[in-house]
Amino acid sequence: MRHLMSPLDFSVEELDALLDLANDIEKYPEKYAHACAGKKLATCFYEPSTRTRLSFEAAMLNLGGSVLGFSSADSSSAAKGESVSDTIRVISCYADICAMRHPKEGAPLVASQKSTIPVINAGDGGHQHPTQTLTDLLTIRSLKGELGNITIGLCGDLKFGRTVHSLIHALIRYPNVRFVLISPEELRVPSYIREDVLEAKHIPYTEVERLEDAMPELDILYMTRVQKERFFNEEDYIRLKDYYVLTKAKMELAKKDMLVLHPLPRVNEISVEVDDDPRAAYFRQAQYGVYVRMALILTLLEIKVE
Repeated sequence: MRHLMSPLDFSVEELDALLDLANDIEKYPEKYAHACAGKKLATCFYEPSTRTRLSFEAAMLNLGGSVLGFSSADSSSAAKGESVSDTIRVISCYADICAMRHPKEGAPLVASQKSTIPVINAGDGGHQHPTQTLTDLLTIRSLKGELGNITIGLCGDLKFGRTVHSLIHALIRYPNVRFVLISPEELRVPSYIREDVLEAKHIPYTEVERLEDAMPELDILYMTRVQKERFFNEEDYIRLKDYYVLTKAKMELAKKDMLVLHPLPRVNEISVEVDDDPRAAYFRQAQYGVYVRMALILTLLEIKVE
């Protein structure tokens, strides 16, 4: 039995096979419509979510399975003080696979150690968000043709942004990937990622504060929101929340084939006027999230469709 806690839980070969499966699901959805008949997915979300929770549920329903779960800690026995370990032991009696989001780093890992069913980390605090990373990889590969030979700009909250941390870990395994890290001083990538990941593996990167300075060289711009829920001080949040806003004028500085990605939800960091630009790929990215989660469910349940 396998779990997914980090994108690094899969080898590059296994990742490629997963993305191939997701592309096949995109092309031939009817082939997979009953693959999980009789199977149940539990969505245990201790933190609010729209896309991740609903895309997991859509993925399981598209596969012919069913879904049960809760959408906030307040609506579960966590409100009574039940531990994650006890919750997953009970959930294991009811479902075949579990997707868990939790505000505390490492909570899904604790659950996986006590579970008798596969557990998927659907986001743990500011740590990892592996299924968003799988979505990002599928989007880049599908729209760019490969996962190597790119310069990617990561913009916004690089300190608390779990999507950014996961994506860096995943992309450094592909050839000739260069990072441009765009953030204010207070929201820079944590030193452990800069030193233990990028510098330790000799991955080329630059850090800049102005988005305009980075735009002309990027193949992909990955925007993130400044996350209010990760701040201890509301004054800091208010000061930084509109630090970066991608506009039509800034898009004119970019390459004709640059892609704009965003894990969503967006607040103010991408102007709605950018939505009509053919390079804006964030809503297509959300659709790819369903395909990749379908592929992941099939893979962890070891269900093969000829």
